[in-house]
Amino acid sequence: MSLVLEGRGLTRDYQTSGGMFGATKTVRALKGVDFRVEKGKTLAIVGESGSGKSTLARIIALIDPASGGELLIEGKAVDISRKRPGPELRSKVQMVFQNPYGSLNPRQKIGSVLSEPLLINKPEISADERRALAEAMLVKVGLGPEHYNRYPHMFSGGQRQRIAIARALMLKPSLLVLDEPVSALDLSVQAQVLNLLADLQEELSLTYVFVSHDLSVVRYIADDVMVINQGEAVEQGTREAVFADPQHPYTRQLFAATPGTDIETIRARVERRRAQKAASGR
Repeated sequence: MSLVLEGRGLTRDYQTSGGMFGATKTVRALKGVDFRVEKGKTLAIVGESGSGKSTLARIIALIDPASGGELLIEGKAVDISRKRPGPELRSKVQMVFQNPYGSLNPRQKIGSVLSEPLLINKPEISADERRALAEAMLVKVGLGPEHYNRYPHMFSGGQRQRIAIARALMLKPSLLVLDEPVSALDLSVQAQVLNLLADLQEELSLTYVFVSHDLSVVRYIADDVMVINQGEAVEQGTREAVFADPQHPYTRQLFAATPGTDIETIRARVERRRAQKAASGR
C-alpha cells in the first residue's frame, strides 16, 4: 500500500520570554518525531495534555511550521518552514478541529461556509457549481440541501461537527487531520460522528491522523497508534499490539490512568437504530 504521509525527525521550537532582563529561552515541543501513514488508514496520536500531540497535528495540517525534519505528503517533500501552503497542498490536507461551536463563523450561512474553500482555491468554478457541490456534500455527511441557507446556531453540536467535516472535504483532500473531533460531543453523538468518519474513509479512500485522549475512541477508529510524551514518540505500533501489550512504561501508565468511554456499546445502539429506520423505510 502507498504512503500518504511520512514524518522524519520533526521538531518544533518555541521562544519564551522570562528570567532576568527579559531573556528568551528556547523550548522544544517536538523532539524528532518519525511516523508513516498508509493510504486509507488511520494513525491515532495519543498523549496527555501538553504532550505535543496537537502541535504535531497542526504541523501535519500545514497550519504551523516545523523547526526541523522532513514532512512528505503523497511522497513529495513539503516546505515545513512555510506558514501558508499553496492551493495544491491545501487541497491535499485539511483539518477538523475539536470545538464544533467555535469552528464556524456564526454570521456565515452554511452554504457560504462550504463554498468558501472552493471560492478561494478554485475560483474558476461558477457560483452554481459551488452551490451544487456544497449541497451534495451536505447530503454526504448526513444533512440535506435544505440546510444550505441556515446559520450555525440553528444546529446541534453533532450537526455542526458534520458541517465542519463537510467543509474539510470540499477540496477533495486525501488526508484529514482530526484534533479531538468528538470530545466536545455527547456519547451517542460521538458514536454517530465516528460512524460517519468510518463510512467516509471507506467511500472516499481517506487517510486520517486522529488526535485523541480517549482510548476507547482510539481503540474504535485507529489502525495504528503513536504515543507522545513530552514531545517524543515513545511507542508506535498497530492498535492491536499497542493495546494488548504496551511496551513503554509511559504507555502503560497512560492506559492505566485514563478511563475510557464505552464507545462500542454506544456504537451498537446507533447501528441498531440505523437498522430500525432502514427497516421501517424512514
